[in-house]
Amino acid sequence: MPHFSFDISTALGLGLDATALTFTQISLRGIIVFMAALVIIRCGDRRFLSQKTAFDAVLGFILASMLARAVNGTAAFFPTLGGGLVLVLLHRVLAYWSRRSHALGMLIKGRSDVIVTDGQVDEAMANRNRLSQHDLLEDLRLAVQRAQLRSLSLEVSAPHRITATAHASGA
Repeated sequence: MPHFSFDISTALGLGLDATALTFTQISLRGIIVFMAALVIIRCGDRRFLSQKTAFDAVLGFILASMLARAVNGTAAFFPTLGGGLVLVLLHRVLAYWSRRSHALGMLIKGRSDVIVTDGQVDEAMANRNRLSQHDLLEDLRLAVQRAQLRSLSLEVSAPHRITATAHASGA
């Protein structure tokens, strides 16, 4: 009777140098990281996926970098997955507390500036946010598929993160 054994360390290439990993090992690591990332992201706050502020975007950059290192073997596999989960949970806790503390929210998320109100560009605010007329029109087209400033209000909540609102009178 044949004896079959499966060694997870060998299958994932745990303990090997990154250059020694095989295609199969990297593929298995990628599959496991993909599934783990889905679980980790589900543990996180929904706002993380929308990347509303730099606070959210930074988590996305760090998490992507950490998980990539787990796949390519330049960081310890399971500790890296655990570290990613810890960062997502930290993000969730900070988002929770920043909602309850205005000062903490301002520190973590910053504040928003209204750039356009009723079709009028506040040039001082546009300059403060380093936004040109072209930037405003591009963000408008992306936000509302419309290139006219009349009857719109724009709010910048993070660098180049603009929320456009159309007023009923000009729609």
